[in-house]
Amino acid sequence: MIVMLVLIVASAWYAYQGVSMHTQVVAEEANYHALQAEYFSQSKAVRDGAATDSEMSQDLVRLQQYPSELMQLKLVGVGKILTGIFIMLFAILMALMMMPVRLGRIIKGK
Repeated sequence: MIVMLVLIVASAWYAYQGVSMHTQVVAEEANYHALQAEYFSQSKAVRDGAATDSEMSQDLVRLQQYPSELMQLKLVGVGKILTGIFIMLFAILMALMMMPVRLGRIIKGK
């Protein structure tokens, strides 16, 4: 019985983590679009003439890294949700396989 409880709690935890990662995506996309608007509001000459370690070149690096971070949040979130579903289905399968054994014990006991 404790094993079933652990499996159910683990599946709920994985599903919760996945859903929370997906809710972070919306906020991160808003940050990404704001950063993108701020960066591209400057003229092309200003953007191209930025020094190597300036804030503008650091903004460009952040802009280039954001899509991979968003994709990581989305994919890992989906993976955690699917892991939670798998664990829950495994717990259901265990319960279904234990039912005939318990029923047999009840019938033999009477």
